[in-house]
Amino acid sequence: MLINRIKGGLFGVAVGDALGGTTEFMTASSISQTYGVLTEIIGGGVWGLEPGEVTDDTMMTIAVAEGILKRPDDPMKAIGEQFIAWYETKPKDVGNIIRHVLEQVENNWFEAAFLADQDLGRSGGNGSLMRCLPVALAYDDPVVVSRITRMQSRMTHYDERCDAACVIYNRIAYRLIHNESLHEAIACEIAGTEYERDQDGLLKPPLCEPTGYVVDTMHWVIFLLLSSSSFEEVVQGAANRGGDADTIGAIAGGLAGIYYGYDAIPERYRKAIMLKQQLHKLAEQLMMLRLIGCK
Repeated sequence: MLINRIKGGLFGVAVGDALGGTTEFMTASSISQTYGVLTEIIGGGVWGLEPGEVTDDTMMTIAVAEGILKRPDDPMKAIGEQFIAWYETKPKDVGNIIRHVLEQVENNWFEAAFLADQDLGRSGGNGSLMRCLPVALAYDDPVVVSRITRMQSRMTHYDERCDAACVIYNRIAYRLIHNESLHEAIACEIAGTEYERDQDGLLKPPLCEPTGYVVDTMHWVIFLLLSSSSFEEVVQGAANRGGDADTIGAIAGGLAGIYYGYDAIPERYRKAIMLKQQLHKLAEQLMMLRLIGCK
């Protein structure tokens, strides 16, 4: 069912985020020494999270979803308003690139992203990838999905690598929503890109660390998805690798949630999420928008 995939995507982001938030910035060895194997949503970590509390990954995903729902034909302004409203709540976790943009944006998001790139000397982080999934959940036209995905990325990240990763990710999501297999969807969309590997290579851990650099993140997301056999295995794999665990968990969890479906997410995970009622409501709204076919 469509709602099972859409709800699975949103909860997948939140569960990966909440689980990985405990181990963000830790190394795999320190996680092993501290937790053994982390399998439960317990909170804590560098941000002092409550069990089931989410970070910027989920909150900005919600912001993108709410912006699309307010103005599906042209959502940039509405998405931007949601970003600012969230930032004004003084959240615990805000990425450096996004913080820089939000602190200087006036009327032109693209200009603010460009200036952030110039000021920081980079903008290749994974902050636009972590939040882009609602675009694929809301629209059933692949051309529209790619266009709006790229737009929401460029609002804060002035880097083509970010745009490209977001588009690949949401094209995979689009295929999964349309019942393609996980391996087929990924293979089709990474073909001819820097993420392409032979089958054996894709099933081996990437040579890069699980960092917040968007290319590193995407390599780890692909590996976790292809080397796992359940939703639980995907998000636990991200959490126990450490590094940017909450974001990699959220990104991988979003696609895993679509593929395996909401019903396949362990009930203890679903119940733990503090914003679960908001996610249920957003899923219903996104499904209705998708069925209406607004472009």
